[in-house]
Amino acid sequence: MDHHSTNSQSLGADLRALRRARGLTLAELAARLERSVGWLSQVERDLSEPSIDDLRQIGAVLEAPISMLFGHTPIPAEEAGLVVRRDARRRLGSGAAGLVEELLSPDLTDDFEMVHSTFLPRSEIGETVRRPTQEVGYLITGRLDLEIGARRFTLEPGDSFRIRGEPFRWINPYDEPAVAIWVIAPPVY
Repeated sequence: MDHHSTNSQSLGADLRALRRARGLTLAELAARLERSVGWLSQVERDLSEPSIDDLRQIGAVLEAPISMLFGHTPIPAEEAGLVVRRDARRRLGSGAAGLVEELLSPDLTDDFEMVHSTFLPRSEIGETVRRPTQEVGYLITGRLDLEIGARRFTLEPGDSFRIRGEPFRWINPYDEPAVAIWVIAPPVY
């Protein structure tokens, strides 16, 4: 399977951004993959194309879903890096807790990432999240309960919020899905 056409030169840049977000050097990641620094450097510069097995291994080490590492839909060359079509968004995370996340940013090379988050009815995150980021979210539809530190808020459509490294949890105890746009800096996926 040739996924190269769908990456439009972004796979290597995304891998580099993920590696840096995890605080790993080229040498450290190469060692964990039991590959040479030269090979990994070529992959990050889109000069060498990793196999699906390579991507699985990279995904496991970087704790990123393999679906993140290649697009599902071919992207017209003139749109690559500029436009993300609704049906071509990349899925993030596992979707495990009832949260469906899709990347709105074309890739992970900006100082921030923009995510479309759908919180399914009667779902909640298992554990409190704390990450070294600044995040701002905007609720489009539904209602969402958000715990930031010791405080709990119920968000309605049109409400927005900010999290600066505080521990937080989300809960959707309602019968409707909640949809939010979430901006995170630096990118965490």
